Amino acid sequence: MSARSTETTVTFSHAFQIKGVDETLPPGTYLLVTEEERLDGLSFPAWHRTATQLHLPAIATASAMRQAVTIDPEDMATALIADGKLGAAAPGGAPPESRRA
Repeated sequence: MSARSTETTVTFSHAFQIKGVDETLPPGTYLLVTEEERLDGLSFPAWHRTATQLHLPAIATASAMRQAVTIDPEDMATALIADGKLGAAAPGGAPPESRRA
């Protein structure tokens, strides 16, 4: 089986929490890496997600310590939706920007 890795960024406007991380994370842009394996034997290309990792801390944060935490993609989607709702509720706030890169 062949494998592929896809890197995207997610941006949070507010502090957030996500399962698998004990502390509240600060706002910022984070690297999200998705690992997938190709499913062989099909008449069309298909991929199966094997892991999704959130890299900590945020990209622009100066830190000697870096770590990757395996998370559930549904938990990430829930956190992004909650962040967008917080941004939309802010007085005079602009609508949330796109979360995918």
